[in-house]
Amino acid sequence: MGCAVSSAADKEAVERSKKIDKDLRADGERQAREVKLLLLGAGESGKSTIAKQMKIIHEAGYSKEECLQYRPVVHSNTIQSLMAIIKGMGQLKIDFADPARKEDSRQLFTIAGASQDGELNPEMAAIMKRLWQDKGLQLCFSRSREYLLNDSAAYYLNALDRISQPNYIPSQQDVLRTRVKTTGIVETHFTFKGLHFKMFDVGGQRSERKKWIHCFEGVTAIIFCVALSGYDLVLAEDEEMNRMTESIRLFDSICNNKWFVETSIILFLNKKDLFEEKITKSPLTICFPEYTGNNTYEDAAAYIKMKFEIMYIILLVSCLEENALQRERN
Repeated sequence: MGCAVSSAADKEAVERSKKIDKDLRADGERQAREVKLLLLGAGESGKSTIAKQMKIIHEAGYSKEECLQYRPVVHSNTIQSLMAIIKGMGQLKIDFADPARKEDSRQLFTIAGASQDGELNPEMAAIMKRLWQDKGLQLCFSRSREYLLNDSAAYYLNALDRISQPNYIPSQQDVLRTRVKTTGIVETHFTFKGLHFKMFDVGGQRSERKKWIHCFEGVTAIIFCVALSGYDLVLAEDEEMNRMTESIRLFDSICNNKWFVETSIILFLNKKDLFEEKITKSPLTICFPEYTGNNTYEDAAAYIKMKFEIMYIILLVSCLEENALQRERN
């Protein structure tokens, strides 16, 4: 009888062991198919837009209900963009071409200040449309590098009739263009070619960077985002610091960070369309006084790319020299 009990217990132990082994194998296979990507970069470098694009491309995009949740964000971005341009007119001492627009601007600020939900109705849209069409305001818009303005300002302001309709539902493109400051860590999941990707988007502003440490462990690769169009702009949190200069400094600090010695770093040069549009009007020497090339997309983009590549090459040389010294000591 004792042998029978012992045999049953042994069989149960073997079954438990098999189950544990099976679970461990399944967990190992699941982890092997999991890719963790960390999105890093300075503020307004387009990290959140990339995360949204992954959802649209690989996960069937945003549902109607999710798009509706972005309606107040679209309206707020549009109103705030126009108000930023009007404030820029005061800063740059530019007058409205039509004096009647001054009253429209007063009405806009009054209505926007009194509105609780930031809803953009047809009446408000009519005021905004008159303002947006004013030649003085357009002149100020053409000088937007001299003050802070949302990249999507023109996109939304050119769509005032559509986005102010009572039955308006934001499109996937409308959602993609929205700008909301990222605070904390936003996680996006998507599947591609049998691999499960976890993308971590963290705030790019300086105050948010201290939170990055929580994302470091076990990351497969870093996608470092740089807004090409930021070469002639300053930071929202520091108007003395050029955005491109900040990106280069940040990239350097990440390349030399002990946490990333074994981590692949992917450099993502973003906002090509905006850069291509402005480079012929705003010279690259604003950020790089030593630049002597042509102000064309090809030449200027290649120069910016080279600036970042130098940082990584310096890191590789530094690591090789350090390894050589270690071998000599041993």
